[in-house]
Amino acid sequence: MDVLPEIADFEVISKLGYGARSTIYAVSEKKTGQLYALKRVVRRTPEDDRFLEQAEQEYAISSQLNHPALRRSVRIIRVRKFFKVVGLYLVMELFDGTPLDIQRPKSLDSLLSVFIQVAGGLVAMHKHGFVHADIKPNNILVNEARQAKIIDFGQSCAIGTVKTRIQGTPDYIAPEQVGRGRLTPATDIFNFGATMYWCLTNRHIPTLIPKKKTNGPVRAVERSAELKEPHELNPRIPIPLSKLIMDCVQNRPSARPQDINLVIHRLELVSTLAQTER
Repeated sequence: MDVLPEIADFEVISKLGYGARSTIYAVSEKKTGQLYALKRVVRRTPEDDRFLEQAEQEYAISSQLNHPALRRSVRIIRVRKFFKVVGLYLVMELFDGTPLDIQRPKSLDSLLSVFIQVAGGLVAMHKHGFVHADIKPNNILVNEARQAKIIDFGQSCAIGTVKTRIQGTPDYIAPEQVGRGRLTPATDIFNFGATMYWCLTNRHIPTLIPKKKTNGPVRAVERSAELKEPHELNPRIPIPLSKLIMDCVQNRPSARPQDINLVIHRLELVSTLAQTER
């Protein structure tokens, strides 16, 4: 059985999971009784500084967002030793959900509802001038009421950012993330499309990922020209949905839908068509 830590001002109720050099707990604030999710990040080596930076980035961005499909950060508590930050606590909205990679809704209607909610959260991010840059199944929580919540904004950034190192998740990463190009709403659309592909086919699309870490130029795996359309792998997938997913995962950002609202519109059409055909 896990031993729960003592955290000042909070009563730790349970451990929710792990992240990059972090542990997430369900906590109750002693003063108010308010329930939160609390991410604890501890610096053990100088290499851990980037995880502290990601948590700072997550707070800076998610504290500005207010949308039902986006987990909001409430405050950040920094732990210092000799004026050096050696850890921090990120206090966040508590959401009782399960990641999509652990449990997916079984019906197409329910999955479409989740996709539409997630896309709506991305609309709100893009309106605020940010991209999430790491949409994937385990960054999407779904509760028993089929409400969806995007989490983990540690790789999020301003639209147009060019990162100095590759950040993203193999199997969902966009080509421009691997090539360290400008990150735009089209980047989120690729990640989102790759997530839909996996949720509906149980397979990953081939992505451009580095063969190995190197200080020199990145040599990437060439994407297969034999990428099967989702309806070829799962005949129950409506062809308009299959086509939408393929549009989202085009290698060139300009070839993808240029606005997540267009993705929502097409998802809603698929949802309406599915309901009328029942």
